[in-house]
Amino acid sequence: MNNRINVKPLKKFGQNYLQDKNILVKIVNEFNPADGENIIEIGPGTGNLTEVLFSRVNKLTGIEIDSRVADELKGKFPGILLVQKDILDVDFEELRGDKSKKLRVIGNIPYYLTSPILFQLLKQKEIVEDAVLLMQLEVAERLISSSGTKAYGILSAIFNAFADIELCFKVSPNVFFPKPKVYSSVVHIRFRKRYEIKDEKTYIQTVKAGFATRRKTLKNALNNSIFKDINFSNCSTDLKLRAEQLTIPDFIQLADFIYLNRL
Repeated sequence: MNNRINVKPLKKFGQNYLQDKNILVKIVNEFNPADGENIIEIGPGTGNLTEVLFSRVNKLTGIEIDSRVADELKGKFPGILLVQKDILDVDFEELRGDKSKKLRVIGNIPYYLTSPILFQLLKQKEIVEDAVLLMQLEVAERLISSSGTKAYGILSAIFNAFADIELCFKVSPNVFFPKPKVYSSVVHIRFRKRYEIKDEKTYIQTVKAGFATRRKTLKNALNNSIFKDINFSNCSTDLKLRAEQLTIPDFIQLADFIYLNRL
């Protein structure tokens, strides 16, 4: 196919169209799709990545908020089921055609929506196998960071508790239109049961509370959080530490204590 969809990228949607065919192929190779899978592409846009995907599969679901490209996408790719919605409003379960298989997600996502999209995937992780996403390099580096590093924070402490995350390769601004001001990278997130956690919601709340005031000790951070009424006197976690000093098992230990001691 060479009938390109020509629309002007809109800043309000955070659109930066990836145009380099070699990079597009490299992304799809990392994703390694197969016919019969429940594949979702976030933001197909002008169909550059979609076209490469359709060289490997005969159907997929595209979630696209930009109504300008809808008809052309459906005309160019007869195998696409196009959902015209904001990705944050989508119930993934409704898109799972084959209920015996989990969803696989791919996309060049808007930078300004990266964290909300990641948490949307996390919320539905029981039915999402994996996701290959093109995102801002800085966010990718935060995702893969470990305790004690400057980049370590809410994203890394939460997502590495529930997934294996790989930064696959970096992408130059020069291969986009328009060119973003930052480097990008492709990240592969594979959702897995990595740890035993008594209550996942409490774990996420604990990490967010700890990092809400990351320069303060955990004791001060927790005293200024939704957990301020909990008695931590018997907690085995050293609350004189700061959140960035805790490993994921440390956070799990703290979260389990909180879960068992909440009123």
